[in-house]
Amino acid sequence: MLGKDIGIDLGTANSLIYIKDQGIVLNEPSIVALETNTNKIVAVGEEAKDMLGKTPGKIKAIKPLKDGVIADFEATEIMLNSFIRKIKARNLFFRPQILICCPTNITQVEKNAIIEAAERTGARKVYIEEEPKVAAIGAGIDISKPSASMIIDIGGGTTDIAILSMNDIVVSSSIKIAGNTFDQDIINYIREKYKLLIGQPTAEEIKKNFINVHKPNKKKKKEIRGRNLETGLPNILEINQEEISMALIDSINKLVKETIHVLEEADPELSADIVEKGIVLTGGGALLKGFLELLKEKLNISILIAESPLTCVVEGTGILLDNIKMLELSRQ
Repeated sequence: MLGKDIGIDLGTANSLIYIKDQGIVLNEPSIVALETNTNKIVAVGEEAKDMLGKTPGKIKAIKPLKDGVIADFEATEIMLNSFIRKIKARNLFFRPQILICCPTNITQVEKNAIIEAAERTGARKVYIEEEPKVAAIGAGIDISKPSASMIIDIGGGTTDIAILSMNDIVVSSSIKIAGNTFDQDIINYIREKYKLLIGQPTAEEIKKNFINVHKPNKKKKKEIRGRNLETGLPNILEINQEEISMALIDSINKLVKETIHVLEEADPELSADIVEKGIVLTGGGALLKGFLELLKEKLNISILIAESPLTCVVEGTGILLDNIKMLELSRQ
């Protein structure tokens, strides 16, 4: 495994690492647990996720990335270092080339922060590519031809919507409405309507396994456990699928509106290609029950989910690492 270049999908929710000729070697939550006073590492990734909301005062479990960019530089560097050590992609004699993906709308300052964090882990050279482009490549879309392809990549912190042609992004938008937003929508709805406070892991479980944003079933019910805000005591609440799915409506409508905006910005010839070829959904948000059907209904365009929506981006890094010339052109 040593001596191989690596691709990193540095996500708000999860980080995935691809080693050239080896495939995906790491897929863990983007979370770091540190001692409050010393900043000493207690846990990283899956182990740190288990500590969220459950740590004593002397330990803090944090998410160093927010909305697809670095919110805590030191914690991000610690996390990257830990992951790279874990996969043994670095030794005294070899420093890998690293390709990292980022949202389409981040600033040059934010790009530089990502590059610096990667360089400090021991990288020989760092490349930055935009997520929707890499996701499209990872989904098996040929973006090299003078023909439009459209992708909606719904991650943890951002949703990237892009139309691509001839190996580049023609029209795009990146909005801070994604998986984490959906979690917070659920938390806010239950808190405001029922005065019950639930944690992010509970909200995520509801989102993944219970909600349906297209045709929710009022008869389908679920028990939710949390803390009653009025009494301060643990409590159990029963909700039905129809009402809890309504918690996401505003965010879903904003995603649909932004998708329409990107389509309106495209030249007519590109629009014709998209009508013919359809739109591809990638990212964890693509798996939100009912979203595919709702989007088809709103846009009246063929839509499909990529074969491996959760790993498209990191798989795309593997393909690009085999084509360093394309990466060099992107740097210019």
